[in-house]
Order: sequence, then structure tokens, then C-alpha cells
Amino acid sequence: MTDIPTGLQARTVKVLVAGQILAGLGQGATLSIGAVLAVAVSGSEAWAGAGATLTTLGSAAAAIPLARLAVAKGRRPALSLGALAAACGSVVAVVAAGIHVFPLLLLGFALLGVGSAVGLQARFAATDIAEPTRRGRDLSVVVWSTTIGAIVGPNLFGPGEVIATTLGLPDLTGSFVIAVAAQLLAAATYLVLLRPDPLVLARSRPVVLSPEADAGIVRGRSTLVFAIVALALSHAVMVSVMSMTPVHLTSHGASLVIVGFTISLHIAGMYALSPLFGWASDRFGRIPTLLLGQLLFAVSIVITALGEMDNGAVAVGLVLLGLGWSASTVSASALVSDLVSGAQRVRIQGRSDLVMNIAGAAGGALAGPVLALVGYAGLAWLVGILVLGVIVGALVVTGRVRISRAG
Repeated sequence: MTDIPTGLQARTVKVLVAGQILAGLGQGATLSIGAVLAVAVSGSEAWAGAGATLTTLGSAAAAIPLARLAVAKGRRPALSLGALAAACGSVVAVVAAGIHVFPLLLLGFALLGVGSAVGLQARFAATDIAEPTRRGRDLSVVVWSTTIGAIVGPNLFGPGEVIATTLGLPDLTGSFVIAVAAQLLAAATYLVLLRPDPLVLARSRPVVLSPEADAGIVRGRSTLVFAIVALALSHAVMVSVMSMTPVHLTSHGASLVIVGFTISLHIAGMYALSPLFGWASDRFGRIPTLLLGQLLFAVSIVITALGEMDNGAVAVGLVLLGLGWSASTVSASALVSDLVSGAQRVRIQGRSDLVMNIAGAAGGALAGPVLALVGYAGLAWLVGILVLGVIVGALVVTGRVRISRAG
């Protein structure tokens, strides 16, 4: 077994955090204006959601190829190449806006989605050489670092327009220029500073569960499938409700300021407390923390459904929705990393990201028709079925522990 130098894991996490902050700036700067640019280039408001949809699909499509590259060459080339692909997506978007070719803009959005796939892989990279007792915390710190880009990025529209005017670029494309610089810096950070490669070092180390993380777990294929499904369903719950909240609020007279503030609170809930949930998953176990996430989802659903006409209640519900996503995503991701080792671990991580993105895309796509048919409260109650499914699955996994110990 290869000995890991003292302090190397801490340095690895710091590099991943730096790369995530830069990449997050790029994503936040472009996704916030993507819907407006899509309408401007296509000439129709019907395509307003194209940016988010193509970005999600691009992230899903890149998940397994990036995982395979990581298996073959290590995390460093996989993360840096993904960031470069996202930078190319911003360039393509600027060109598409300049020549008014909408299909080319869609390609740019899809390439931008590769940056999201990099962010998902980066959280797993934090677990490659982590001690079992800190795996959840290290993963959660990388997840938390996304907060900075998510908050700052959408506020770069003004500086971006100054840049676009200075460079003589089309309107609405200045943020994409900022994204190019941010993604290039992220790629350089991964390529130059992520040495030695954590995945290369981890290949000779077996995966060991800590006593705390092992509580409530029976290792096996069925548990792994549950972890991946729980991750995907939790993401679908969050995307379904979150994506329809602006539509619901504006249709009932809420101002754009209220809508923006509500979504900002939701994003803060998604990321701000992730280190706390990482600590909880290490200390109390993956399954208990996952159940906490589902409980937060359940409370969110009740509040948003019963208080759908109250903007304050919806805002509280969205914060709890973000917190539920955070607890569920951190614990389920750590559980996936616990249950597999070696090259198989990276492949499974890639597949879990693929399933997670597909579930999110499906949730966002189906939420619109559901909202039209049964309203916002009806949507909340329906996604509650997914929450119930995860809770039942978690209880079954926990029950298997009692049976195995009794035997």
C-alpha cells in the first residue's frame, strides 16, 4: 500500500476548492444570462429554457467519458480537459450570438454543461485519498465552494457588458468572456497544482469504512444501487420544485426582486451548510444523514404546498428544499465512494453523475406539465412520493443491518 504524505489531502482539497470557485464563477456568469441570450438569438420565448436543458444534458453526456479519462490518466487531465471544454462552450456561445445561429448556441450550452460535470467529479476527487473518517467532510467542502461562484457569478452581468462593449462583441455576451477566463484559470489550476494526482495515489489503497460511516450499511450491489437512486431522486425533487418556483411566484404577482431573492436563499441552502452535513455523515453515518435530508424535503413540501399563496412560506420552503438536497447529496455521494474501490469506484461515480443529471433533466422537463395540470401545491405533493420512496429504501437498508447482525 502506498503511504500518503502528511498534509497532501488537505492540499488536494484546497486545489479542488480553488478550481471549483473559478469554474463556479464561469457557470454562474453564463447560466444566469443564458435564458435571455437564448430568447434573443432564437427570437422566441419558447426557447428560454433551452440553456438550462442543454447544459444539463451536456453534463450528463460528459459524466462517463470524464470518468473513463480519469481511470486511464488520473483526475488531473480529466478535470482540466473538462474545464477547457466549458471554456470552448463560452466561445461557441459568443460566436453563435454574433452570427445569430441558434443550433450553434445550443452546442455552446451543451459544452458549458461539461463544466458542471467537472464540478460533480471534483467532489468525488476529494475522497480519493481521504481518510474514511473525513471522507464526507472533504467531499462537502468542495461542494460548499460552489456557493461562491453561484452567488458572485450572476452579478457579473454589468461588468460583462462593459467588456462586451469594449471588445465590440454582441450584446449579452460579456459574461461569457468572463467565463472563458475563469474556466481557463480553473483548467490551469487543476493541471498545474493537482500534483501528485490523488486518483493515481489512491489506486493501491483499499476503501475502508469508518465505524461511524459503517453504521446502517451492508455492503453489496443492492446498497450501491440504493445510494445512486437516492442521489438521483433527491436531485429530481430539488430541480422539479425549484425550477417551477419562479413561474409560480410571477404568475401570482411576485416581483422579479422577490423571485431572485427566493432563489438566492434556495442556493444558499443548497451549499452553505454542506460542511455540516459532511461532518454529520462521517460522525453519525451516511444513512441517518440521508434520512435527515429526506425529512427536510418533507417539511419543505408541506410548507410550500400549504403556503403556496404566501411568498414568505414559499421562500422558507425553498430554503429547506436546498438544505434537504445538500444533506442528501453529500451523504449519498459519500456512500457511493464508500462502497466501491479502485478503477471501479471512478466508473461507478461517473454512472451516478449520469443518472443524477438525467433525473434532474427529467424532473425539470416534467415539472412544467405537472404544474399546468395540478398547480404548484400538486407538484409539491407529487414529488413527495419520490421522497417517500427514498425513505422506504433507507429503512430497508438499515433493516438489513439488523438482520445480518441478528444472524
